[in-house]
Amino acid sequence: MFTVVLFCNSQLWCKVKGVETEGEFNFCHHEKHNKPISMSESQQFDQLFQELSDVLTECTGQEAEIGDAMAWFKKVLSFNVPHGKKNRGKSVVASYKALVSNPSEEDLKLAGIIGWCVELLQAFFLVTDDIMDGSLTRRGQPCWYKMDGVGLLAINDAIFLEMSMYRIFRQYLKDKPYYVNIMELFHEATNQTLVGQCLDMITAPPQGSVDFSQFNMERYSAIVKWKTAFYSFYLPIASAMYMNGITDETSHSTARRILLKMGHFFQVQDDYLDCYGDPEVIGKIGTDIEDNKCSWLVVQALSRVNDDQREVLKNCYGCQDSGKVKRVKDLYRELNLSDEYRKFEERSYKEIMDIIESCESLPKDMFIHYVNSVYKRNK
Repeated sequence: MFTVVLFCNSQLWCKVKGVETEGEFNFCHHEKHNKPISMSESQQFDQLFQELSDVLTECTGQEAEIGDAMAWFKKVLSFNVPHGKKNRGKSVVASYKALVSNPSEEDLKLAGIIGWCVELLQAFFLVTDDIMDGSLTRRGQPCWYKMDGVGLLAINDAIFLEMSMYRIFRQYLKDKPYYVNIMELFHEATNQTLVGQCLDMITAPPQGSVDFSQFNMERYSAIVKWKTAFYSFYLPIASAMYMNGITDETSHSTARRILLKMGHFFQVQDDYLDCYGDPEVIGKIGTDIEDNKCSWLVVQALSRVNDDQREVLKNCYGCQDSGKVKRVKDLYRELNLSDEYRKFEERSYKEIMDIIESCESLPKDMFIHYVNSVYKRNK
């Protein structure tokens, strides 16, 4: 199941094969002294999930009356949390190892536990996002709300997923000096993502009429920054920084600058793969065109179309009709947006590497691994 590939200069990568999931960055691991990666590290991370699931759903004594609810929530956790590549969560562990020379087993476990809280937050966002977008599939399966017997109960399930993070923090971190910082960081990341989701939905309502007046790069960049970049990139690394006692604003500002740029890069890739990716590889059926999304592709198209082509977009974008969706994709090909994307990818990669090179307060290798893990990805 696991393959390990060794690159020059202490770059060590671990990839998990055979997992169908939505586009995510590949987990990478760095050892300062070129030690071989333990083949059990991903398994150790996975094993933590069962412990946390048991903690979150245990009911004894007087709590026996809520046994049915806990049994249901155990299914919610099992279906929605552990089946992605889990790279956001694993990034907490990888970053902590990059920052600490000889971490203890206890601290590595706590980094893994915080990592699973990132995965719980991700699951909360995905369950609610799928409902709002009317999505059909996620990670190669029907969306949770589409499963038999679930429906809008998924809203309550999503809130349970979010609240689970804070129960875990109290259980495992309440005596740690970074407890408050981690709590505030997760609250902040949640709020930032909700703001981004709001921007996304009011810019392009899935069931609303097509209105391209706000489909521009400024609005697109704001949506990406707030909806994706903070929680997907800054949150895992900032968690590891707080664990290591790095609390100064200069270091966190440096990390944000790099990671928000990386998050923008990642989301443009996601938008491209939504249209051009193979559903069997990326693990979902792309619906950005049908959902009237303010995606990078349509923003680029609108900046290049003539009057006739703009009319095609106006008549076909945001429609569920497969013929109209195909017409939009044909227009993207006419405008050579694949070539524009390749140019963007190369330009963005260079810009991010330049920013990393100027970083002095944090390990450069830690950031280089992350950007290399998303560069040229196809899922």
